[in-house]
Amino acid sequence: MDPPPPRARARPPWVAGAWTRLRTPDRRLLALAILVQVALAAVPLHRSYDRTTFEAAGYLVGTGQSPYAARDLSAVFHAAAFHHFATVGYPPPWPLLLGGIYRLTYALVPSQDLYAFAIKLPAIAAVVGLGFLTAATLQNLGASPVLVRRAWLAVLFNPFLIYVAAVRGQTDPIVAVLALAALVLVASGRRDLSALTLALAVCVKPTAAPLLLAVLVVVAAASLPGAVRYATVFVAGALAFYVLPFVVLGWDVAPFGRANAQLALAGAMSPATLARLWTDPVILQGWWWLLGLAWLPAVVIAALVARRGPADFPGLLTLGVALTLVFFLLRTWLAETNVVVVLAPVLILVILGRLDRRLYSALWILPLVMTLLYLWPVKLLWAVAPGVVAQAALWAERSGTLLLAVRIALIVAWQVAGWWTVVACVRARRSPVLASAESGGAWSPRRGGETARAGEPGGTS
Repeated sequence: MDPPPPRARARPPWVAGAWTRLRTPDRRLLALAILVQVALAAVPLHRSYDRTTFEAAGYLVGTGQSPYAARDLSAVFHAAAFHHFATVGYPPPWPLLLGGIYRLTYALVPSQDLYAFAIKLPAIAAVVGLGFLTAATLQNLGASPVLVRRAWLAVLFNPFLIYVAAVRGQTDPIVAVLALAALVLVASGRRDLSALTLALAVCVKPTAAPLLLAVLVVVAAASLPGAVRYATVFVAGALAFYVLPFVVLGWDVAPFGRANAQLALAGAMSPATLARLWTDPVILQGWWWLLGLAWLPAVVIAALVARRGPADFPGLLTLGVALTLVFFLLRTWLAETNVVVVLAPVLILVILGRLDRRLYSALWILPLVMTLLYLWPVKLLWAVAPGVVAQAALWAERSGTLLLAVRIALIVAWQVAGWWTVVACVRARRSPVLASAESGGAWSPRRGGETARAGEPGGTS
């Protein structure tokens, strides 16, 4: 007698058209998380570069001017810092949002503190949204309520996420929630909407760009025309979010002719910081700027190595995390805040049993410690305690050798943790074993649902 055929794994509920809405696990903790972040945002802590460029960009857009053309705004904000400030280095979606914030705040109530506080609110909302999307995704993948709640709390109360959003007011949480939403939309079969969402994420900050290659690899495994269509919609979305504002609003198109300045920068969490042992380069001179492109062939090679694997949602996540980390690890400039884009996907993979939880801890603790070494918590006091900032700068100059040694040690640790995660992701894609949902290992729920076809996102391969 022939043995019974193996039981096929069911699709996630969203693929079967039955997305289960996440109920707030604890309203009091949610209120506490929001209160903590809003309170921190209200404290006058700002990076001088970010505050001046963001506020200036919002004013310029809000008054019908280009945020990419320098203006003397010292008379507008009554501060000398706005006489010579760097124009915003972000694509149009963020300056456009800043323009709306300006119209709703400073244009009505000319308070710089209120304006600066409001600029941080989108990042705080993104962290809350990222927590709910992470938890809802795990719930619909069949994780137990206990694990769903833990993931929800892990995002809402993550110290590094709170620092990036509520203290720094950076755009990285916005990119993170859009990127994760795009991956979920791929798994749900809504590829066009996914492509537009991912295009918006990349146009807010290009740190999510490697996810496009990950999606194309997974979609192409099931349908090459589907991958071509996804790429086409993505390009159309990128043109709409990036190019169209210049055309419609009559902004100067000069930024299109400039290479990404970060390709020529060296430092922060990048291994290029090691060059400071014998020199002090901030800008890579001569042809050394080509090192800033080392990530490009590396990401392609990584995609080829890891292309074979399950086309289910965890398989897409593992490939996306691997490619994004390769991109980060080989850049000559990597800001600590950029790491935010991979935290939620890594957390989901940890809950699903695909990655070691120590990797998730390392990926957010190391960047947080790095910010302390760069004295950002002290530098953020420049608006209220410039004397303290000056004293800290003097101390850092005197302790430069020691601080550099510790930074390099942290960068080495970051490289080890990052490449360890890349290797773990590649192995996870090749592993046919799935643990049970109760242990946090299964991705497909025990509930009923239509069986996915082999090779289809959300199915088996």
